[in-house]
Order: sequence, then structure tokens, then C-alpha cells
Amino acid sequence: MQARASQDEKLWPFLFAAWAVALTSTLGALFIGEVMGQTPCLLCWYQRIFMFPLAIVLGVACYATDPAIWRYALPVAAIGWLVAAYHNLLYAGVVSEAIVPCGTGPACSSADLNVVGFIPIPLLSLCAFTAIITLLTLIRRRAIQ
Repeated sequence: MQARASQDEKLWPFLFAAWAVALTSTLGALFIGEVMGQTPCLLCWYQRIFMFPLAIVLGVACYATDPAIWRYALPVAAIGWLVAAYHNLLYAGVVSEAIVPCGTGPACSSADLNVVGFIPIPLLSLCAFTAIITLLTLIRRRAIQ
């Protein structure tokens, strides 16, 4: 029982940090869409599809201190990361496409969708997925030991 409590103490800060990143990203996306009135582009919607459940699943795992969270959250975060990486490549012009950088609908390339004046939203999404993947990898390593 003591070993289990010790392992939980090692994992909990990483679980909490992953949940905090997912929750902050989710609330930020909702703020931009609902309060600021900015309609997300198609690729932003796909990233939301993968981020929003992470806020819930990681919150439950944090409450239960579930060391197996990486098994079911890591694939979701990885797919979200791939969408975010593709979105950033389109945004940066590395991948050329006949449509606007963000697909159909509004474009994320407008200046009013930059955070702090110069950080584009697609980059924030990529950073959030990267942080969650990193934290889940650390949880996996500590849970296996």
C-alpha cells in the first residue's frame, strides 16, 4: 500500500499539469469562439475534437490518480498533434494548398487571432498538444518503473 501511495505522489504533479494544459486550451478555445465571436476554421475544429475530451479524461485521471492514463490519452493527443502540425505547416506556407491556410471558413492568419499580438493560435495548439504528449510520456515512464 505504501509503494502505491509513493507512486501516486510521483505521478500526480504530471497528471495535474497535463490536465491544466488541456483545460486551459479548452477554455481558451471556448473564449475565442464564444466570447470574442471568432468562428474557428475547419482545422481548428478538428483540433478541438481532440483537445476537449482530453480536458475531461485527464481531469478524471487526475482525480483518480490513474497511472494508466497514457494508454488512452496519448493516442488522442498524438492525433491532435498531427492535425496541429499540419495546420502550422499550412499556416507557415511550408505546405502549399489551393485553399486558404486554414481550409474552408474563417482564416486563422488574421492579426486579430494572434495572442499577445504575435503568437498565432495554431502554434498555441501545437504547443499545448506537445506539452500534453510530453507529460503523458513522463507519466508512462514513471508508472512503468
